[in-house]
Amino acid sequence: MAGKRVLIVGGGASGMMAAIWARRKGAEVAILEKNPRVGKKILATGNGRCNYTNIYTDVANYYGKNPEFVKGALGNFSVSDTIRFFEELGIEHKVEDGGKVFPMSDQASSILDVLLYELNQLGIEIICDANVTNIANKKGIFKITLENGRTYEGDRVIIATGGKAMPSSGSDGNGYPLAQKLGHKVTDIFPALVQIMLEGSFFKQIDGVKLEGTAELIFNNKTIARDKGDILFANYGVSGPPIFQLSRPAGKLLNEGKDAYLKINLLDRFTLDELNSILERRFMTGANKPLDFSLVGLINKRLIPVVLKEAGIQDLKKPAGNVTKNERERIARLINGWMFKIRGTKGWQSAQVTAGGVDTGEIDENTMESKLVKGLFFAGEIMDIDGQCGGFNLQWAWSSGYTAGVNAAL
Repeated sequence: MAGKRVLIVGGGASGMMAAIWARRKGAEVAILEKNPRVGKKILATGNGRCNYTNIYTDVANYYGKNPEFVKGALGNFSVSDTIRFFEELGIEHKVEDGGKVFPMSDQASSILDVLLYELNQLGIEIICDANVTNIANKKGIFKITLENGRTYEGDRVIIATGGKAMPSSGSDGNGYPLAQKLGHKVTDIFPALVQIMLEGSFFKQIDGVKLEGTAELIFNNKTIARDKGDILFANYGVSGPPIFQLSRPAGKLLNEGKDAYLKINLLDRFTLDELNSILERRFMTGANKPLDFSLVGLINKRLIPVVLKEAGIQDLKKPAGNVTKNERERIARLINGWMFKIRGTKGWQSAQVTAGGVDTGEIDENTMESKLVKGLFFAGEIMDIDGQCGGFNLQWAWSSGYTAGVNAAL
């Protein structure tokens, strides 16, 4: 008896993974990709190096209405399964800071090249420039219609269209209406792993200043998330890995119409008391130095005038020895925890991932099959699951793609 015909909408990471495993399990498989080529977004991951998984992957690294949903797919296809799968395809791996796994070649193109080779070896049909506008299900047979009027029929459909992040890669949210037409709910969506825009008129002055510090997300005067690492000031606010990590919970608060604040510790190796002592010593030993010059060598030179003004000091050139205790404490407090009101996040074009998506309550966590439409499956970012920065989103793509592909072939 001939195998099932599986149609996969979307040729990104999860779609290609689903295709490979559905074919390995005996299905006849076709990928319908709206771009002129598959896997475009993979090339942009990990700054072009492709951080394709993380050895510390756990439920705690994921967000969504029900993050526990990831347990099923991660149990079916684990991090070690991912590393083994890619090694069999030719990718030697290396583990870097924070458990991030990269190909030894340091090229994202290596990951795409070996996936494409495997798709071709397995005889999987890849139909590009195929913009799907409708998926209909009649008596267990799915009919997919393209924008150009062409139609395809299959026994199973896997929607792996991605979200709305990085629309230049083809992720423009077209999968959501397809899922909705089939009866699925889609939660609120917003950009995640993205730069944060802050209120303030001085950002042009400090655009490009980079430091290693700690950032905290503040809501109702409480810290609700914290991360440390390289923080980069930009003309709109801030960027850098810690900012990306905080952008997800920040975006959720903003989406709910709530005020959120970002607190940045510019010198996180010192406590506030230690910082006060350091400033006191510097101001006393260099009592005749201009105040702004007395901070050279402690914090980035371009930050000094902005920090002093924000601490309420008007005369930046007054002798350091004339600084009052109150003024010194204000400077220390600002360096130790500079507060900014968040005015938003950058948009879809800048985001690495989409928060929100198809409601996971309507999907079987162990098979990725729809609970509403038999034979319909989901894989990857289209679902209401998104991971932290560091390889977790690609691991979700591989695990959910594997799970959908294997079960669609049954």
